[in-house]
Amino acid sequence: MDGALRLDKLLGLAGVARSEAKKRIAAGRVTVDGQVRRDPGFKARPEQVALDGAPLQAETEIYLMLNKPAGVVTATEDKRLPTVVSLLPEKYARRKIGPVGRLDRDVTGLVLLTTDGELAHRLISPKWKAEKRYRAVCEGMLTAADAEAFAQGIALSDFTARPAGMDILEAAQEQSVADVTLTEGKFHQVKRMFAAVGHPLTALKRLEIGGVRLDEALAEGEFRPLTEAELKHLKKITDLED
Repeated sequence: MDGALRLDKLLGLAGVARSEAKKRIAAGRVTVDGQVRRDPGFKARPEQVALDGAPLQAETEIYLMLNKPAGVVTATEDKRLPTVVSLLPEKYARRKIGPVGRLDRDVTGLVLLTTDGELAHRLISPKWKAEKRYRAVCEGMLTAADAEAFAQGIALSDFTARPAGMDILEAAQEQSVADVTLTEGKFHQVKRMFAAVGHPLTALKRLEIGGVRLDEALAEGEFRPLTEAELKHLKKITDLED
């Protein structure tokens, strides 16, 4: 059923705490198309559901992709600098939407924003190993030895990075370009990994999260909702598929 969600989820979107939602459902206070349903896992569309005889005022979750420009902070608010949320219309800020993970201020590219806290948590949790792919431009000539070092896991001062993929696209004496794929995202991690092999970054752009690619039609600062297929894929890889 398209657009159908669990009853406890729908009540949550209407502002009812999960534990309270289950109590109300068990008490027979929730109906679907006029019929009492006591199973919190029963799925229905918001317009089918009533609580205490009144239509449920449930707001569906929001899922967006944004092409982040340089100079913008990946946060909900900042006193000095523009944020990814400030690039959105006010109606989204009122829904308490937030970014999935972080990008450094000078890094560009794909940022996902959502009101779905559980999906956001799983996409950035090392447990779920959602891959993040970046296009990196660095100083000097990258070699197969650098790619192998990434594959083995770069030892940094405070931790050893998980094995990462490096696909060298261009290699010249002064500058190289590579796509790098990670399953974690610690503070300044990609920059530190390149510096550790002697190739400081000059530019970095995120292209992909969990198999969802940045829409090339989006100019920097533009956004769009995730497609049904993109959202379904993200929920599948994080075990949240309905």
